[in-house]
Amino acid sequence: MQDHPVLERELTEPVDLCDRRGRLNPAATGWSRRPLHRANLRRAFGRKKRWDYWLVASPEVYVSLTYADVDYLGIASVWVWEPATDTVTEISRAVPFARGFALPDMACTGTMVHADRRLRLEIEERPEATRLHVLGRSAGGDVVVDLTVDRPAEHETLSVVVPWSPRRFQYTSKHNTRPARGTVTVGERHFDVGPGAGGPAWGVLDLGRGVWPYAMRWNWAAASGTTPDGRVVGLQFGGKWTVGTGATENAVCVDGRLTKISDELELVYDWNHPLGPWRVRDTVGGLVDAVLTPVKDKHTRTSVGILSMEVHQCFGTWSGRLRTAEGEEVPFEGLAGFAEEARNRW
Repeated sequence: MQDHPVLERELTEPVDLCDRRGRLNPAATGWSRRPLHRANLRRAFGRKKRWDYWLVASPEVYVSLTYADVDYLGIASVWVWEPATDTVTEISRAVPFARGFALPDMACTGTMVHADRRLRLEIEERPEATRLHVLGRSAGGDVVVDLTVDRPAEHETLSVVVPWSPRRFQYTSKHNTRPARGTVTVGERHFDVGPGAGGPAWGVLDLGRGVWPYAMRWNWAAASGTTPDGRVVGLQFGGKWTVGTGATENAVCVDGRLTKISDELELVYDWNHPLGPWRVRDTVGGLVDAVLTPVKDKHTRTSVGILSMEVHQCFGTWSGRLRTAEGEEVPFEGLAGFAEEARNRW
């Protein structure tokens, strides 16, 4: 655990992620409050990883979509969890060599589509919102998702480059507290999502573009919600994979304004008992102290040739306190979110 502050550079102008050789452009290292990087990845076959992961959380239903190209495999999946009954519906498709998969270099632009007999998944980016569309066939009935995740004009997000070396690096763009609305249908069960439909709904994005080592472990945690006095609070935490790089993916967001946390956070939990508490603390700057109380462990284990992944992604509610860049203390409780550890060989 670090005992001194990390200094990170804030970027304010567009920049290419890579140079002409496909290596990390030194000018791209840093973080920004909106997506600015053009992820012009090239060469390094088998090491390039591109993905968009969306989660929409509402009181009655959670939906996640994954659209990923890991060079030698394409992955398209939808996961639906109904908390009241703990019913899970999942459709996942794997395509050798990611044939037909295409992800844009610029974050939050363009349209991504996968279509086959069992699953049609579409992520459509517009200036004012992201549209998420799914039509799939599962043992529990047809899955139909039609969701809109708004992009408020002044809303700040976290984009950051994590440099392991000039040849291995990751650009990630993390978004939370983006209002969501729409409908989700699984078989005969129908859910209205968003204002007036049982409570607010929030969209969370994990967008990744990078050139990775073969083996990696990481933590990711996020949450969105409101305080009793109406403040909109978002949490974005990461760990393990950033240690020693001079970069972090840690931030809090209050009413659309981002406070970057440039310290590695202390994250305490038990891999063997993932439904126990997950505690996150900023032991250097004191900007956050939060605890996740999980109620659902989405445990995934995948092995396809040289690809193996194991993830505990635990959903529940976050409580604690944070401090903004302006020094304002903001307590919170009951924020919908999750925390995860991933152990990948890919």
